[in-house]
Amino acid sequence: MKPSLIIHGGAWDIPDEAVDACKSGCRLALDAGWSILSRGGSSLDAVEAAILVLEDEPVFDAGFGSHLNLDGRVECDAIVMNGETLRSGAVAAVQRIRNPIRLARAVLEHSPHMMLVAEGAERFAKDHGIDLCAPEDLISEAEREAWRHCSQDTHAAAHHRGHEQGTVGAVALDAHGKLFAATSTGGTCCKLPGRVGDSPLIGCGCYADSAAGGVSCTGYGEAIMKIVMAKTATELLRCAPRSEHSCPVPEKTSGVDVRHSMENVWGTTPCGENFHAMMAAREAVHLLGRRTHATGGLILLDCAGNPGFAFNTPRMAYGYVTPEGAFFTSV
Repeated sequence: MKPSLIIHGGAWDIPDEAVDACKSGCRLALDAGWSILSRGGSSLDAVEAAILVLEDEPVFDAGFGSHLNLDGRVECDAIVMNGETLRSGAVAAVQRIRNPIRLARAVLEHSPHMMLVAEGAERFAKDHGIDLCAPEDLISEAEREAWRHCSQDTHAAAHHRGHEQGTVGAVALDAHGKLFAATSTGGTCCKLPGRVGDSPLIGCGCYADSAAGGVSCTGYGEAIMKIVMAKTATELLRCAPRSEHSCPVPEKTSGVDVRHSMENVWGTTPCGENFHAMMAAREAVHLLGRRTHATGGLILLDCAGNPGFAFNTPRMAYGYVTPEGAFFTSV
């Protein structure tokens, strides 16, 4: 089977001055993940490697550079899910983990549970050889300054790069047909201590089923939870027709020029499976907007590795590997 990889760095109103940093981070993440997949490596290793890069890039809201909570501290969430077994490993509200995706993988592989939170998750990290960092090590100066503005003045989006969005994610299919999806986030700025959004929740911020596909979401977490968006998108993939009959393709959907984006991937406007991966993403985001009046986005791979993405925000940072092995990134 031909491997496939898609990643995202969050759906939000990305300002012009952050576009280059977002594109660069996405490209580095693709390089890290694809260097594993292209050599026959595992999709689990690939999604972890890609997200490690994104967690270390301060332009994204995950790991270092995460938004600060009301107390001025970082609390991170992450999840990784195995499409074959339907098992996931997730952590939430961790304050001393530089790369939460590493800890989520440890939970997946070494814990009888599928989610650990806060101090219990950090104790598990120590027991499994994952170093704890000082909470201050996760705070970027840009986020510290944004939090200062909010604590001294009215909490406002103008103080932030991505006030409520910026989650990162990856979905990969390897040459052995193994499918994994993963998501990592620092959550929203000035959130109440202990708040957990959609990102680490199975079926909400992430889902993978080898019989259908894998999904990673980004956006307003409380709304994404309402429609269980990752599972919803997966079920849309499961229900998608698999024929190659011609399909009408809209000019634009969920903020994306679909024809242009799809032509960049396949060289022409496709139908059949390729088209339905895009349409599953579109329909899930459309449901988010219609039922909750909220914003967000998602990336996905269907069970054959066809990529799809959609968002209803002004921009989303994302990237994927084309069938020819080239990297495509966009904001």
